Amino acid sequence: MAQFSQKRYDFFNPTNNDLYEVMMIANKNGLVVNSDNPFPVTMGSGGLSGGTISAKPWGLDVSQGNVTGHSFVHKFGAVPAMSNNQSGSVWDVNDTDYPWSAFDTPGIITIATTAANGSTVTTDNGLNVVIEGLDSDYAPATDTLTISGSTATGTTTFKRVFRAYVTDGSSSNTSQIRMSRGATEVARINIGKSQTLMAVYTIPAGKTGYLMQGTSSIQYGADATGDMFVRYFGQDTFRVGHSFEVSGAGGYYNFSFGFPIPVPQKSDIDVRASMRTNNARLTASFDLLLVDN
Repeated sequence: MAQFSQKRYDFFNPTNNDLYEVMMIANKNGLVVNSDNPFPVTMGSGGLSGGTISAKPWGLDVSQGNVTGHSFVHKFGAVPAMSNNQSGSVWDVNDTDYPWSAFDTPGIITIATTAANGSTVTTDNGLNVVIEGLDSDYAPATDTLTISGSTATGTTTFKRVFRAYVTDGSSSNTSQIRMSRGATEVARINIGKSQTLMAVYTIPAGKTGYLMQGTSSIQYGADATGDMFVRYFGQDTFRVGHSFEVSGAGGYYNFSFGFPIPVPQKSDIDVRASMRTNNARLTASFDLLLVDN
């Protein structure tokens, strides 16, 4: 906000009695914004008539849950060692596109714990695993499964799964925790990670996701082509929404969108990569602002 004296051609001086022109920037809904951030700044309890503008960054208020109808998602993923000339989603399984079709029919999740070679192990017996995703109505859903021996069976019906993590234990998981929908693996916690690394996400019902930033990195000496695919709700096909190149010699890839890209409710996001160097680890992440429709 600026107060300017038209008579003196100077900014506000509290000792004179001139009329002042007050300038404020607002969005189409009448909420005050600033030139560096096209989202509303935080007002005090008095609102526009009696409130004060917060000195905190607006993004911090979103993170603290102080902005009604706004929340954030930071999704990050990594593929352990994608093979030369192979492609796949950036998640915990090498050379594999994420199996979205496993959720054509919503259902419960089961767990099996294995060694890296796939043989059954029971070293994580008693460990609790929280699974996050969306239910049949695309509303947020969670389920907590307790591993008994080498297996566990959930009770929550999922339409999508995009995160799982360990909540207890004195150390990280010592087995691969493989989560399946039916006979298809849909999430994995690799040994020692305690959480999935999945660069996939689905926008919940009743919200629009605004893509703010995307990043990617690859181990030194390797390079790859990356694509962020989006399947808009009601369509059958994933199509490229953003494309990038990443090189371990040239540094990581980082892109901030000058105009946040809207992704409608119930749409799927899947970051994939095509590798040009053998057995290279690749990461990807993206930040979404979720706004109530």
